[in-house]
Amino acid sequence: MSAILALLVKGGPVMIPLAACSIVALAVILERAWAWRGLGRSTDPEVVLARAAGGKWDDACRLGEASRSPAARVLAAGIRHRNPAATLAMESMARAETARLKRFLPVLDTIITLSPLLGLLGTVTGMISAFGVMAQTGMNSPNAITGGVGEALIATAAGLGVAIAALVPFNFFNSRIDAMLDTIERYGSRLELLLAETATHGEPVATA
Repeated sequence: MSAILALLVKGGPVMIPLAACSIVALAVILERAWAWRGLGRSTDPEVVLARAAGGKWDDACRLGEASRSPAARVLAAGIRHRNPAATLAMESMARAETARLKRFLPVLDTIITLSPLLGLLGTVTGMISAFGVMAQTGMNSPNAITGGVGEALIATAAGLGVAIAALVPFNFFNSRIDAMLDTIERYGSRLELLLAETATHGEPVATA
C-alpha cells in the first residue's frame, strides 16, 4: 500500500482523477459482470414460444414477464399486445431492454477516452516542472529535472493502463449486447410468424 501511495505522489496531482477513474471503472465492470451473470443461459424464450404455439397465451405471457431473459420479456410484450400491435410492443420493449443492458457502459466509454488524456496532462505538467527547474538552475540539478520527467512518465503509464484495463471488458460487454440483440430479433421474428399463422389459420388449440 505504501508503494502505491508513493507512486501516486510521484505521478503528481493528475494521479488523483486517474485513481478515481480506475475505481469507477472497476465498479462498473463488476456491476455489469454481476448483471450478465444474473441473466444466465435461460431457455425461457423457447418455453414462451412453445406455450404460445400451444395456445397458452396467458401462461406464455406470465412466464416471459417473470423471466430474467431479455428475449423472453420482449416476447411477453408482443404476446400481451398481440392484437393488434405485437411488433410495436416488441420494438418498445427491446429498446428498454437494450437500455438496461447498456447501463453504465457510457461511463466506461468516457473513462477509456478520458484516462489517456489525463495521462497526457500529467506528461505536460511534468515536463513544465522539469523545464522550470532547468530554467532556474541550469543543468546543476539533474535529479530535479529527471524527477519532473519521471512524474510525466508515471502519469502517462497510469492513464494508458486504466484505459487498456477498461477497454477489454467494455468490448466484451458490447459483444454480449450485440449477441443478445440478435437473439431478441430472432425470437421476435419467430413470434411474428406464429402470430401470422394464427391470424391465417385461427387460434391454435391449447394442449394440456
